[in-house]
Parts: sequence; structure tokens; C-alpha cells
Amino acid sequence: MDKLYENIKKFRELKNLTRKQMATKVGLSVSGYSKIERGEIDLTISRINLISNIFKVDRDTLLNFNEDQLLNNNNHVHEIAKVDINNFNIEELKNNYIKQLIAEIERFRNTK
Repeated sequence: MDKLYENIKKFRELKNLTRKQMATKVGLSVSGYSKIERGEIDLTISRINLISNIFKVDRDTLLNFNEDQLLNNNNHVHEIAKVDINNFNIEELKNNYIKQLIAEIERFRNTK
């Protein structure tokens, strides 16, 4: 679950939202919202759903997001600040990640 709290912070930063803006959207004080990002509050499913809706991603994406999925074809990590969230295509990221996993599986098979 620690990954969830990290992901919430990452998505907030990707969306260029302040903690104050997020606090308002989820109906908490800024300090209450900050506790979410620090993992000091256990989140309910309904609050996870609310946060994922704010970020306009599905719950599974919020739970399982990995910034390594932002790798380009040359395997260089994009700086988060340079990612244009309006062009953030989750399906494309998933497909690229699957391709990377398949390539890694093949590489492991060939090392036996």
C-alpha cells in the first residue's frame, strides 16, 4: 500500500496540482491531505476512487503506476516535469510495458 501513497503524490505532481487544491477536492484540510501522501491515513475504497477520478485515471492505474512505464524507446527516463499529462496515454504505456516484459522474459529464456 505504500506504493499507493507515493503514486498519489506522483500523479498530483504530474497534474500540477498543489496539496491545497487536492485537499479541497477531497474535502480535507491541507494537513489531512498531506497525511495521505505520507501514508499516515488508511484510505477507503471510496476515497481511492475519488482521488483516481480527480486524476482521471482508473483505480488500478493509481494503485499500480510505475514511473518506469514512462521509458521511451531508448530506455531513457523522461523527467516527470517534462511529461505532458494531456498526452498521457495509459493504454500506450501499458502496451509498452507489456512489450518490455515480453522482451525481458525472452532474454531470461535465452540465458538458460
